[in-house]
Amino acid sequence: MTTPASVDEVIERLESIDAPLARSDGVGCFTRLYLDVTRAVQEQLAQAAFADPVFLTRLDVSFAGLYLDAVDVCARDPRQVPRAWAPLFELRARRGIAPLQFALAGMNAHINRDLPVALVDCWRERGVGPTDQADFDRVNDVLARVEGTVKQHYLDGILRRLDRLVHRVDRIDDVVAMWDVRRARDAAWVNAQALWALRDDERLSARYLAVLDRTIGLAGRGLLQPADTWLQRLARAIA
Repeated sequence: MTTPASVDEVIERLESIDAPLARSDGVGCFTRLYLDVTRAVQEQLAQAAFADPVFLTRLDVSFAGLYLDAVDVCARDPRQVPRAWAPLFELRARRGIAPLQFALAGMNAHINRDLPVALVDCWRERGVGPTDQADFDRVNDVLARVEGTVKQHYLDGILRRLDRLVHRVDRIDDVVAMWDVRRARDAAWVNAQALWALRDDERLSARYLAVLDRTIGLAGRGLLQPADTWLQRLARAIA
């Protein structure tokens, strides 16, 4: 499929991905989180002051396009999915994994792997290097607020009580503690700078991205370790 041309088109594409998926589908869990974040960020960015809002909009669209590409690749040949995304797609139907784990595993792959690639692509497109970190950091503030709100959708009210009934409390709390969007974006910026510095050496740049891809994939598998209770596992074994 073609790269989306606007944030509105990104939202439409995400909605089309989510629509046919079961609520328990791991890819759906992340897609719904991404939809919530994209809508909220779009609203808050419209109210904020940025030095280069055109660049930020272009970055949002390029960034989202990498996830949409991963979904398309998985539909054609799951073996070709980037290693960072492989755990989410492979384990999307596994029982015992909480919705929040799927959502954060998707954020792990998207921010740590895709964001550096999107940044470099946008810098190349504009013919400039990494000179716009101030705007990037301002987005961190917006995302941190949005992420905190969205996390509560997964852990508040009935959903929180259900999670506590069918998943280990300590495991869910550990997963939440492992993830911080600001730290992830800080790391993404550094990795983008490294990829930019290596842009004239295609072989080394590809190797760097391949290693990054594998490392992020390993972290994703850690985030997706089943958090179900011993009672739930016993019931499945008997069944």
